[in-house]
Order: sequence, then structure tokens, then C-alpha cells
Amino acid sequence: MMIKKLIGAVCLVATLGLISVESARAESAEEIDAKVNIALNTLLEDSEAAQAIDEKAIATLVFPDIIKAGLGVGGQYGEGALRRDGATVGYYNIASASFGFQAGAQTYSQVLYFMTEEALETFRKARGFELGADANVAVLSEGAGIDVSTATALDPIVAFVFGQQGLMGGVTLEGSKISKITPK
Repeated sequence: MMIKKLIGAVCLVATLGLISVESARAESAEEIDAKVNIALNTLLEDSEAAQAIDEKAIATLVFPDIIKAGLGVGGQYGEGALRRDGATVGYYNIASASFGFQAGAQTYSQVLYFMTEEALETFRKARGFELGADANVAVLSEGAGIDVSTATALDPIVAFVFGQQGLMGGVTLEGSKISKITPK
């Protein structure tokens, strides 16, 4: 019983820490857009698969700087922009908390391509869209040599994770929650 209370307290502290980080880190729309441009251009320059998917996508959600850290209890946070026809149509954050055997810190970029209108509408209408629960997402390596038409035929959302820096075990999208924000 005491261990359950201790675990609950640790999770509460971690969640409160993520909320504090979110408030302190909020960037301006101009800062987010500038970072989104750099991240998206980097991905498209480095990946033919991303180029092919980018041409077919309905919209693109770009998180240029996601920070992930943990020591037993961990979390991640990043801010980004939803683009449609090359224009920003909304700003979002991505956050998650985790518990388990983990240690380290890492930064990375993530691009989610919405391949259908239905997937985009489901995302935009959700209050707190959760990856892995609200939608199936195909995660591809930035250098993947794949047949894009085959890989994306059944996937309403395709994600690329790239630019990893730091020392921490793998990146997972499962359980990440994406919420609409209003930047400074």
C-alpha cells in the first residue's frame, strides 16, 4: 500500500513538473514557425520517402524540438504548428509522462503527415488527441527506402522522427498527447 502511494506521489510530481515546463517554455508564433520551417526543410532534404509523402499529405504537423528526459519518472514536451497548403493553421504542443526503467535526456524532431481528410478532422475536433489511442500512426525512419504508396495506403497518419541528439533509449509516440495552444 505504501509503495502505491509513493508511486502516485512521484507521478503527481512529474505531471506538475511537465505543466510548469509547458508554461515556462511557451514560445511566440514567429519562433515556432521559424523552427518548423527549419525542421521540415531538413527532413525533406534528407529523405526521399518524406518528400513523396509530403506531396500526398493533406496537412502536416511539425514539432521541431521535442525534449525528453527521465530518471525512473520521465516526460517529454514540444511545441509545433499544423500546416495546410504551406500555411500555419494552428499551434499545438505534445506532452507525455512515463514511468519505468529510464535514464537520460534527448531532443528530437517529429513530423506527422495527415493522409486523409478524415484523419485531419478527427485530430482537429479532438480535445487532447492521443497518439496510439485516437489514431494509428505509421512511424518511418527518415532514411527509409520504402515504397511510399504501399506503406501509406492504409495509414491515415504517417510520422517521421529525426534529428535525435542526447543519450536516452528509443523514442515512442504511444501515449503522447497533442493539445491546441495559443502561443505568446
